[in-house]
Amino acid sequence: MQRTANSRSAHSQTAFLVDFLPVIRRTLRRTGFTIDHVQYYSNVLKPWIARRDGLEKFVLRRDPRDLSRVWVLDPDGHAYLPVPYRMLSRPPISVWEQRAAIARLRQDGRAQVDENALFAMVEQMRQITENAAAKTRRATLVRPFEVIEQW
Repeated sequence: MQRTANSRSAHSQTAFLVDFLPVIRRTLRRTGFTIDHVQYYSNVLKPWIARRDGLEKFVLRRDPRDLSRVWVLDPDGHAYLPVPYRMLSRPPISVWEQRAAIARLRQDGRAQVDENALFAMVEQMRQITENAAAKTRRATLVRPFEVIEQW
C-alpha cells in the first residue's frame, strides 16, 4: 500500500512540474522532433511516426534549465511521455547556454547553425568558464602571500 502512494506522488510531482513548463508545438518528422537546432527522438514515437501525416502538431514541453529531454503529449491527450536527445551522448544544457552558443556562432559568421556546431560551442564556452574559475582560484590563493611580502 505504501509503494502505491509513493509512486503515485512521484508521478503526480512529475506531472505537476510538466504542467508548468513552457509549451512548444511541433510537427512530428521521420527523425523525431527538432527544436532550436536540437533533435529529439525515442522509440515511443514509432507508432506515431508511421501515421504522422494524419496527426496535427504535437504539444511539447521542455524545462529551460535542462534541454536534454522534452515531454510529448500523446495524441489522445492523456499523458506526457519523456523524449530525450536523439544523440544520447550530448550533455544537458540550459536554454540560456543554447542561446548564448547560437549568438556566438552567428557572431563568428555562421549563417547556418547545426546541432554539432551548437554543442561544440557550448563545450568551448564551458571550458572557458572552467579555465577562468581555475585562474581566479589560483589568483586568490597566491594573492595573500604577495600582500604579506609587500609589507
